[in-house]
Amino acid sequence: MKKKIAFVTLGCKLNYAETSTYERGFLESGKFEAVPWDAHADMYLVNTCTVTEHSDKKCRNIIRKLHRVSPDAEIIVTGCYAQMKKSEIEKIEGVRFVFGAEEKTSVVSTVLRHLEGNDGPCGSEISSFLPAYSSGERTRSFLKVQDGCDYFCAYCTVPFARGRSRNIPIADIVAQAHEIAAKGIKEVVLTGVNTGDFGKTTGESFLDLIKALNGVDGIERYRISSIEPNLLTEETIDWIASGTKFLPHFHIPLQAGSDTILKEMGRRYDTAAFEQKINYIRDKMEKPGAPEVFFGIDVIVGFPGESDDLFMETYSFLKDRIRPAFIHIFPYSRRKGTRADAMKNQIQDSVKTDRVRMLEDLCGKLHSEFIARNRGVHEKVLFESSDKNGKMFGYTGNYIRIERPYDADLVGKIVDMTI
Repeated sequence: MKKKIAFVTLGCKLNYAETSTYERGFLESGKFEAVPWDAHADMYLVNTCTVTEHSDKKCRNIIRKLHRVSPDAEIIVTGCYAQMKKSEIEKIEGVRFVFGAEEKTSVVSTVLRHLEGNDGPCGSEISSFLPAYSSGERTRSFLKVQDGCDYFCAYCTVPFARGRSRNIPIADIVAQAHEIAAKGIKEVVLTGVNTGDFGKTTGESFLDLIKALNGVDGIERYRISSIEPNLLTEETIDWIASGTKFLPHFHIPLQAGSDTILKEMGRRYDTAAFEQKINYIRDKMEKPGAPEVFFGIDVIVGFPGESDDLFMETYSFLKDRIRPAFIHIFPYSRRKGTRADAMKNQIQDSVKTDRVRMLEDLCGKLHSEFIARNRGVHEKVLFESSDKNGKMFGYTGNYIRIERPYDADLVGKIVDMTI
């Protein structure tokens, strides 16, 4: 009789790709069937996040909740929180396995050996890179192309949780893209911790990678999930703009629109360089009557020493100079072991809350204006499978959400529409 296993993912899209890969491995063994987390599973796999203190707390709460739902179940914990706080997690009731960053490739094999009564080590199977992609939905797959980070920004624990920048060869990633295409999935989102840093391990480049992926038959659209502004080169932009499967959609971390704060954070650019990069992309990719480029911009508010004036520099930079389609806003969270944790002039939570609210209001206005400017533009929409009250949804190439009456024949199809 097959064991029931449920999967819970917290955090980034990279985690979703890895969880989906674990799920395929367990199901392909023939010893498991996947069930919802609240269906009294025999085993749970929780893929965790540790980007903020709130993330840690949420992970602990989820693990405890799963134990209450199924007290006899064995809980497997992996991900960034598992790397950073392994001993803390091992003390939580119900937890059977905790896998850190360099043990991810042995998750499935270790659990299968455990079921066979063999709990001995399998160190020869451990590798520093887990190839991964998601396959849980019919329209889009998140494909992991890179892991780790060498930047060590002042606020960030990710290099400690995921290790140094590394990747597998382009040929291996292209082979995974062919697997994705064989499942009928039309769109791939490239994910990584520091995606544009691809090639550190193999001597290849990010541009080499995307050129190779562009040639995979069956995949019709690519998005780049997040890329540092200093790693998105003009050569890469020129190639994308030349007529490729890569869409006019960029997720670029800014973190602060103040040169003073950027320097304190240890970021590798200033506001002038960031603005120049955004303008270069718009100049190369936007034409009259064509869709505008969607820019999603990450911003941290309340970094130590961020005075009201310095925050307003960020606000004005976004409002008057960058004008992105969307702002992803994060209140600064102190993390032990980072340089920022020891900095003076920590900002009160109430001040962070006010600043988040200001940027949320600005984001709403900028997003509405972006949609308004794209009305009447001819675009291609990829529709998803969800049926919500008789409606279905899809996204244009430049990431505008489109709603229409549900039609099963359109699921996973790319449809020409006027916005």
